[in-house]
Amino acid sequence: MAIIEAPRRESTTPITPRKAMATLFSFSKTNSSISSFSNQFAPPTPSHTFSESMMKENIENTESIIMKWDLRSNSKFTSLFQESRKDAKEFIKSVKELRRAMHFLISQHTISNKLVMAQNLMQIAMHQLEKEFYQILSANKEHLNPESISSRSSHLSRSLSSHLDDEDDVSSVNEMQVSSDSMSGVERLSTLAMSDLKLIADSMIRSGYGKECIEIYRNIRKSIVDEALYRLGLEHFTSSQIKRMNPEALGHHVSKWIDAAKIAVRTLFHGERFLCDRVFTANETIRESCFSGITREGATKLFRFPELVAKSQRWPEKIFQLMNLYEAISDIWPEIESIFTYESLSVVKLQAFSSLHKLGDSIQKILSEFESSIQKNSSRALVPGGAIHPLTNSVMNYVSLLANYSGVLSDIIADSVTTPHSPFPESYFHSPSLEENPTSAVSARLAWIILVLLCKLDSKAELYNNIALSYLFLANNLQFVVEEVRTTTLKFLLGDDWLSKLDRKVKLYAANYETLAWNKVFLCLPENLPQEMSPDAIKGYFRQFYSAFDEAYRRQASWVVLDPKLRDEIKVSIASKLVPAYQEFYDTYLAILSEERNLEVLVRFSPNNLGNYLSDLFHRTVVPEISSSSLSHVSRCLP
Repeated sequence: MAIIEAPRRESTTPITPRKAMATLFSFSKTNSSISSFSNQFAPPTPSHTFSESMMKENIENTESIIMKWDLRSNSKFTSLFQESRKDAKEFIKSVKELRRAMHFLISQHTISNKLVMAQNLMQIAMHQLEKEFYQILSANKEHLNPESISSRSSHLSRSLSSHLDDEDDVSSVNEMQVSSDSMSGVERLSTLAMSDLKLIADSMIRSGYGKECIEIYRNIRKSIVDEALYRLGLEHFTSSQIKRMNPEALGHHVSKWIDAAKIAVRTLFHGERFLCDRVFTANETIRESCFSGITREGATKLFRFPELVAKSQRWPEKIFQLMNLYEAISDIWPEIESIFTYESLSVVKLQAFSSLHKLGDSIQKILSEFESSIQKNSSRALVPGGAIHPLTNSVMNYVSLLANYSGVLSDIIADSVTTPHSPFPESYFHSPSLEENPTSAVSARLAWIILVLLCKLDSKAELYNNIALSYLFLANNLQFVVEEVRTTTLKFLLGDDWLSKLDRKVKLYAANYETLAWNKVFLCLPENLPQEMSPDAIKGYFRQFYSAFDEAYRRQASWVVLDPKLRDEIKVSIASKLVPAYQEFYDTYLAILSEERNLEVLVRFSPNNLGNYLSDLFHRTVVPEISSSSLSHVSRCLP
């Protein structure tokens, strides 16, 4: 049925037949169900005269029903829908009959008092329905709050799916819906309220009073949505306010926004869209106008916050707040697209997308700035004992945390990662190829950041005056990198092959350290023991060995290896070369010196004591003095 745009007049304003005709006739031209304009002026036929009589009779019949609820005759408003659902059914049916009679009279271009009467009755009826519409919306705020509707939307949708557009049948449908045993008391009230709202909205819109209906609905529902957003703790900040926030305050607001945004989209806006779609099923344009007017402002402000955060000052740790925001928007993006589908709400989706884009850009810049800060680190302070450099610790902690966001990072850097030119050999840089897994771009970027760190550690190692200590420093720090990768999510991103390559590097550095630190000691004993050797030559070898061992041992007294596994491997390797050689020399030639005076001074310790001294290395503890008193049992070992 076509919409009749009845004039917006108070029922107390008198309408003359000529004014009513002039107003209503203009709308009859747009009614596709009415005969063509030329036929409107055809001479009346007997059937037309009979139909006109019936329409006038319909007007008279509706008068008693509508006037019963005339607000002018009642000092206090009485809700028709709460008072009597049977009367409500008759009232809506009367409006429909009145509307049909008015259409007919207009189509006949008939100027009569009945048309004026019908118009006055329509205004009275619409005024009553306006009040009813307002009353239902106001009285059922709890039952129609978006959170409740959203949580029950699937059930309510099934309950309302059989709702008929025919105003005659709606009462019986309501009764059938709300009597369902599967529905709770709250669901029944919600379903009934939505059905009544839809019934009134359909009647008002078809009668040309859509504007009044929309205004009432939009004002009430917008206040509910705005209040709900406020209760979620969402605050509206300016760019300057965010720039002045310290990291802790910003982190607090970011966490609060993430929680609130998920609730706002998945319950508040989703529930409001559901309700709006159910109340205004008859007209998509009105649905769009209502939902857009209710949610556009709040939703746009909601999604502007992440963009403001992304555009504020950057520091390395802020990347995690930005990635949390990016992940939150990405998670609710499908709901954003499905809820804000109307063209008038494209500004909401554009704002959410803009925030997502700005967050991605800021994350990229922080990664580049972090990488640059590693390269520009110019500290020449030496780490005592070749221990873990603070830069190694901070970078690996940072990268391991980044690995926990591989899903977010893969979206951001997948299209921008290229393999950088490395100062190291190609074999030193390895990450899965782009075809191997979907997070390969993240793997490549994180592997590159680690490589930048290793390059910087190479330059830090050159600051040590002792080359052996430089290699121990590299072994320590590379082992720290390996363990950090092996025990975090980085292992799954970089892979076993990447770890194996670094493991071999650690072993190479440890071997270089061993050679440079202990080779002089190894060479103090003859490789092939001669059958005969003079006591003086034997004493010379012992003195040379003890001097070299004492020098190496004391030099390394403050050197450390923090990783227990690496520490044991290094000590075992040194002992496996040193102790057996000393044991053989000791066993072979000690008897020759048995007659020497002050033997404890010449042979300062046994092979077992040598192993004990080696076991005390790399703990950064006070290394015991090498003295003859600690080795007094040597004489007891003589044959």
